[in-house]
Amino acid sequence: MREGLEKLLASGQDNALLRFGLGNAFLREENHAAAAEHLSRAVEHNPQYSAAWKLLGKAWLALGERAKAESAWQQGMQAADANGDAQTAKEITVFLKRLHKEQPQ
Repeated sequence: MREGLEKLLASGQDNALLRFGLGNAFLREENHAAAAEHLSRAVEHNPQYSAAWKLLGKAWLALGERAKAESAWQQGMQAADANGDAQTAKEITVFLKRLHKEQPQ
């Protein structure tokens, strides 16, 4: 799947959905740096893409970038609220609670 998406990107296509797909694929492969890169581009294309913000936060957290993860999730929460995306808002709320609970002392 990732290879097909990369071919589309190489052919000149570039949009939020394509970048989301690539970010999601790299996240599943545990290539968190590549996931963060593509998901960052997804939200540049569409700042209201709450699911992309959610995954971007996961990628940043996996890279040890807690502040960037929190920022992504906060922006994702705003996008989810604006779009009426209750499920993503609920998931992000859980992620933020866990992040704050696990805050290093």
